[in-house]
Amino acid sequence: MSYPSDVEVIYYSGESASHCRRLAKEADVVVIVAGNDYLDEGECVANESVDVTVQNEGGDRTDCLGLKEEHLRIIDAVGKVRQDAVVVLVGGSMILMDEWEDQVGAILMAYYPGMEGGKAVADVLFGKTNPGGKLPFVIPKKKEDLPEIDWDAEEFRYDYYHGYTLLNKSHVEPLYPFGYGLSYTTFTLTGMKAWRDEENLYASVIAKNTGKREGSEVVQMYVGAADSKVERPEYVLKDFQKIRLDAGEEKEVKLVCPIREMAYFDEGRNEFVAEFSIPYEVYVGTSSLREDLWVREV
Repeated sequence: MSYPSDVEVIYYSGESASHCRRLAKEADVVVIVAGNDYLDEGECVANESVDVTVQNEGGDRTDCLGLKEEHLRIIDAVGKVRQDAVVVLVGGSMILMDEWEDQVGAILMAYYPGMEGGKAVADVLFGKTNPGGKLPFVIPKKKEDLPEIDWDAEEFRYDYYHGYTLLNKSHVEPLYPFGYGLSYTTFTLTGMKAWRDEENLYASVIAKNTGKREGSEVVQMYVGAADSKVERPEYVLKDFQKIRLDAGEEKEVKLVCPIREMAYFDEGRNEFVAEFSIPYEVYVGTSSLREDLWVREV
């Protein structure tokens, strides 16, 4: 597959939302590139060659987990006239989307794609490459779903729960769950089996590409221990396998979790303790969302 020869690219960089809206009405395709850079993320250290007035001198983002105001204005303006617009997000961590995700037709998380990033993004947008990436974090619906952090505190204690395990414990549905991701084809999982021996927990499932083109899927295995002697998350990711299937192709996927990887640390004994005699819940699916998971007790 090659790119169309008659594509005319109009590039605009600026804060004028009205100008972007006018361009969007005339364009065949609208792609909005938004997000963060290393200055926003705090991935920098002050030195003489960098203007410290435009950086936060390293450290995590403290003011905003969403997009910059100028990016939000452009998405809002363009979204009113082109709901089929594509937003390409640049960044190295979670970006809140609740303010705008329903205003656009598609969202592509590009992370920091490097020197060849433009070509890689174009390959995906034109369909030359079928994307198959999965989110390595959960995206909550709103900032209030996350723990409040006092950035001025001299000490801060992190709880045991974070990410999807925290949202599960709080019974809060995410906007996009951990492990989530779409492609230009579709997949189904059927025939889940789960079993165990003295050392390991096992699961298998039949994955099938039910779409019209080849693509990849990531089959994920989570494990829970409701009968554990200690408090635990409902389930945690313990294994995964990425598979590539042609249209109509199916394949059995086998996953394994050593029971020792479910060990907890006993402070009194000062050692890790593996619970070999209790039952475990084995979950298999394509994201951490409970509705996306099959479950069997073994």
